[in-house]
Amino acid sequence: MSDTHTVTAPGDTVTVPADTVTAPAVTVTVTGMVDHVLALAATWTRWDGRPAHVDGRVYTPHKAVRRVADHLVDHLAEMEARLAGEETQPDHWHASLVTTDADRAPFTVEDLDEARSRLTRLARIWANRLDALTDEQLDHSPGEGWSFRRLAAHLAESVYYADAVGDLS
Repeated sequence: MSDTHTVTAPGDTVTVPADTVTAPAVTVTVTGMVDHVLALAATWTRWDGRPAHVDGRVYTPHKAVRRVADHLVDHLAEMEARLAGEETQPDHWHASLVTTDADRAPFTVEDLDEARSRLTRLARIWANRLDALTDEQLDHSPGEGWSFRRLAAHLAESVYYADAVGDLS
C-alpha cells in the first residue's frame, strides 16, 4: 500500500499521508470510492460485450461491481471480527483472477440499479461503522492487520476494477 492516499470529496481532491486521514475523511474515502465506481457504472449500459484486458486480467462491468462489493464485504467481515475479538476468516474468493460467465453478461439498466443499491448500502454500512470508531480505534485497531484507517484507505484502491472497465460514454 502506498504511503499517500487521495481523498476525494465533491469538488475537492487532495493527496495526504495515509496515516493522517481524519475520521470524517475516512468515511469519505469509502463513500467517495463507491461514488466514483457508480459514476463509471452509469456508462456501462453502453458496453459492447468486449472485456477490457488490463494487467494480464480480464475486466467487465459485472466483474468490476462484483470485485468492489467483494472487497467491501471481505474487509467489513475482517473489521467486525477484529472488533469482536474473534479470529478473522480468510476469504476464498478467486478475486480478479477468475472471470465467470455471469461477469460476461450484458450490463443493463436493471444491473446498474442493482449495483447502485448494493454498493451504496455497503458504503453506508462502512460509513456508519467508521463514524462510530474513535481516532484511537481507527489508528490502533484490535487484532492483526492494518489499522482501520489504513484499511479504509486500502478500500479506496477498489476504484482499480472500475477504472479497468473505464468510462464507456
